[in-house]
Amino acid sequence: MIKFLHTADIHLDSPLCGLERYDGAPVNELRCATREALRNLVELAISEQVNFLLIAGDLYDGDWKDYNTGLFFAKEMSRLREADVRVYVVFGNHDAASQITKKLGSIPSNVHHFSSKKPKTEIMEDIGVAIHGRSFPKRAVTEDISTAYPEARPGYFNIGILHTSLTGREGHEPYAPCTIDGLVSKNYHYWALGHVHKREVVHEDPWIIFPGNIQGRHIRETGAKGCTLVTVEDNESVLVEHRDLDVLRWQVCNVDASGAESPEEIIERVNIEIKRKIDDSESRLLALRVSISGNCTAHEEILANPEKWTSEIRAASTDESGGRVWIEKVKVNTRAPIDLEKMAERNDPVGDLLRFIQEIDSSLVDIGEPVGDIIEITKQLSDDFAKLKTKLPTEIRQDSDLDMKNPDTFHRILEDAKQVLVSRLLSKGGLW
Repeated sequence: MIKFLHTADIHLDSPLCGLERYDGAPVNELRCATREALRNLVELAISEQVNFLLIAGDLYDGDWKDYNTGLFFAKEMSRLREADVRVYVVFGNHDAASQITKKLGSIPSNVHHFSSKKPKTEIMEDIGVAIHGRSFPKRAVTEDISTAYPEARPGYFNIGILHTSLTGREGHEPYAPCTIDGLVSKNYHYWALGHVHKREVVHEDPWIIFPGNIQGRHIRETGAKGCTLVTVEDNESVLVEHRDLDVLRWQVCNVDASGAESPEEIIERVNIEIKRKIDDSESRLLALRVSISGNCTAHEEILANPEKWTSEIRAASTDESGGRVWIEKVKVNTRAPIDLEKMAERNDPVGDLLRFIQEIDSSLVDIGEPVGDIIEITKQLSDDFAKLKTKLPTEIRQDSDLDMKNPDTFHRILEDAKQVLVSRLLSKGGLW
């Protein structure tokens, strides 16, 4: 029997810049999370008595220069050496840019780094395994390096270890692109991929797997994070299992506020959803983004004082969780229970205003075409929003929901504008 762990994208000691700007952020826990996840990886390897560990790139994090990071890695690998666990590493795009990778001295003898010059094969005669791999020579590798990988060794369990975007994955640079058919044609039994931070079983027979990263680092890396445990019987039967390693879990907590008559009722619903997340977290620290949506009469009161109710939600979640939950952000997307489409049919100032906004919204697809004043207004709005975004704090400016080049962003802003304007006008009376 052969047993091994496949991991990738450790990003050890990722700097996580800007955390201090977040209210109440558990800075120490966040900064230490990748180290704790790596410790969990080592402990899993020892407890499962695996033969070897594969790291498919991005062990380090770009230009991060703290050499204590490399020393910590070496110390953990020494624990694996004592347990007779071998380690095989390919360097990915972040490792290729890392000062640690270039200058770190002694590494324990059980750790093998694959060359960046050309693919190499490492043979473990005692267990009949052949591992084929190549590291990135530079950050941006745009060619398919898998084509030069050697053919499978007959009589061995063949593994390819590769840092790649495969056919492309959203949110990841298209480095070392390749195809599923190209990988399958090598006749390996298992492809250990890295670079994509979301776990994905790409193919079975042979297995082609992205294990995902071992620890989420921000709200775009939600859910359980860990590695893949592989057990092989007679070079034919391959059992694949995901194992969690993360110590802090990022989640989006969606709350339906439909029909809520007061902010307090919404807070009660938030607490119910947070408790569900806590129950699923297995005692991990949770970093939650609370997203509240739905048509409700409570919308007016929340809109009138959003900072107050955001603070109330944070305080209530702290009481509910005993400090095991950090609310990263509260996003309120509620709507007043108003039929805007019906109101747009009215022959009065409110109807005129809604129709005018709708005309701007409809013109978004035609930005740049000289078809009238509405297009000029839309283009001016686009410029104004772009200028406004440059003045926002970094953590807000980097929010993916504020992509000013995306028509959906403008559509959402205009929908919000309709809600705010109509609510304000109606609250003055006389426009019903």
